[in-house]
Amino acid sequence: MNALASVLILLGSTVVAVALFRMLRLPPLLAYLFVGVSVGPHGQGWIPATEQTRALAEFGVVFLMFTIGLEFSLAQLKAMRRLVFGLGGAQVVLTALAVLGLCLAWGMDWRAGLALGGIIAMSSTAIVSKLLAERVELHSVHGRQTMGVLLFQDLAVVPFLVLIPALAKGGDGLLVALGAAMLKAAIALALILYFGQKLMRPWFHAIARRKMRELFMLNVLLVTLGLAYLTQQADLSLALGAFLAGMLISETEYRYQVEADIQPFRDVLLGLFFITIGMQLDLGLLVQHAAWVALLLLGLLFGKLTVVFVLARAFGCNTGDALRTGLTLAQAGEFGFVLLVEAAHLPALSPGVLQAVLAAMLLSMALAPLIMHYREAIVEKLVAGEWMSQAARLHDIAVKSFSVQGHVIVCGYGRSGQNLARFLEREQIPLIALDLDPARVKLAAAAGESVVYGDAARREVLAAAGIARARAVVVTYADVPSALRVIAAVQALNPQVPVIVRTVDDAELAKLLQAGAAEVVPEVLEGSLMLASHALILLGVPLARVLRSVREVRASRYQLLKAFFHGATDEPEEVQAERVEPRLYTVMLDERAAGVGKTLADLRLEDMAVTVTAVRRRNIRGFDPQPDTRLEAGDAVILLGEPEGLSLAEARLRG
Repeated sequence: MNALASVLILLGSTVVAVALFRMLRLPPLLAYLFVGVSVGPHGQGWIPATEQTRALAEFGVVFLMFTIGLEFSLAQLKAMRRLVFGLGGAQVVLTALAVLGLCLAWGMDWRAGLALGGIIAMSSTAIVSKLLAERVELHSVHGRQTMGVLLFQDLAVVPFLVLIPALAKGGDGLLVALGAAMLKAAIALALILYFGQKLMRPWFHAIARRKMRELFMLNVLLVTLGLAYLTQQADLSLALGAFLAGMLISETEYRYQVEADIQPFRDVLLGLFFITIGMQLDLGLLVQHAAWVALLLLGLLFGKLTVVFVLARAFGCNTGDALRTGLTLAQAGEFGFVLLVEAAHLPALSPGVLQAVLAAMLLSMALAPLIMHYREAIVEKLVAGEWMSQAARLHDIAVKSFSVQGHVIVCGYGRSGQNLARFLEREQIPLIALDLDPARVKLAAAAGESVVYGDAARREVLAAAGIARARAVVVTYADVPSALRVIAAVQALNPQVPVIVRTVDDAELAKLLQAGAAEVVPEVLEGSLMLASHALILLGVPLARVLRSVREVRASRYQLLKAFFHGATDEPEEVQAERVEPRLYTVMLDERAAGVGKTLADLRLEDMAVTVTAVRRRNIRGFDPQPDTRLEAGDAVILLGEPEGLSLAEARLRG
């Protein structure tokens, strides 16, 4: 098979696998590993594991370490130093020592045990951070602990990249070689950081002044690969030099541009790296030693879970959150594969051991989404007092909401949630805000805000927040999966309550509306309207015409507000006083309402200058209903009119 055919097979397999895994909501990393297992020499045998392929794939690790260096922040480390260097450092050290002890007890060489300890200590930053973000848990107690540990693991890769190649050299002069490697690393680090700090910013200034994008990109590649080459010449790893390059550029104002430019190279080459890792897995050996692989997998998962759980408890975390942190970090990680490639040169590690470790790591990462899915059920079953702590939280929410009626439940109390709260307070509309950031909840509650800690996607939390008495639910954070869970919970508890959802764009509009959202507000649309408004005004377009254009766009986009703009005029002398301005009003029909069983034509609400803009029935929303629409018990009839007409229409509907 020629080179072009191999490339086409690899590209085709990767595109199909990544698309399939995305449909299944699984990380692309697992798709790359699956492709490597399938098309590699131990699978279908379509792609040979050549030295050239492995050399090219190594650049994926180089760019991965480069981006880790770009994200390296001394300020972030200082703010999270207790979690990063305390909990994270203890986790890596104790996990490595535990694996080392087991290897020694099994009769393995201590070098192999130490290398395996570093490999097993790593967890998947890519998988875990994505799953936490999807579940809106990055700012929760266990979320912050998890990210602190992951940050230290990313940093710990650097000394392991120095340590493992030195261990591979072996011989009587091991300690000398190890000391020399550490000394070289320290000297290289000092020289590169000292001189690099002085040269990097003026050098990038000189390149940027040429205003040539391709020159800027070439310069980034030169700096990254150049420093990687220098560390390789010092008998250190390529990845270490790339990490230092990222650190240097992170201190300049070009950091974000560099990160955007380097991402395509990183993603493609990193995908190739994980494909080559999958190609190393021998399915025949995996089946032959299935029992050992299963035992190693269980040991990896339960061992890391135990270490993290004990350490989290020692750092003052409650039992439930400690178990959540342990379950979240139980799997292996992508940096473990990076270290495994280096450890393959250790004479004490046989191919059989490497295959078993590789298989267990792959399986643990594949199980990570499943573990996260059932994590709460596991915590509630194993932690005796967890239901009591949850009951206490629900009690706090219920106490807050007990005295309010016709309130708005605000899901998320970030910038958007706080701005919404100001508008609601100005109109004297009561609200209960739910947020998962304990620090934010504490500060807001201390300031007298009506904010409580709780996950709005859980039915019991919404019930405690008074969903039965609420007038509306607003999801203020732009997270579609979480918003869908909130909508489902509201539909199950009180389907008559409208849910307004904030999104980034219109990509998931149909899905959210179909799930039961009353309205979806995309940031892109509102941002573009404001941008267009300012641009048109500065270009000399009359203000009245600009406002009319914005109203027309909003009227066509937001169905609930469509009638609100009907007959509106931009002429100041024709603007009505606020007390008689048309407004929207919702009337809920119970079994005894006079309007039940009648059509809109029978009710003749237009005689009162009132228009029916929509009828909400269970999970069905009907905009611009026809005159022959027959009302049923449980309907929410949305009216538009002036206050006097609305009062008369409500009396006719209710009877």
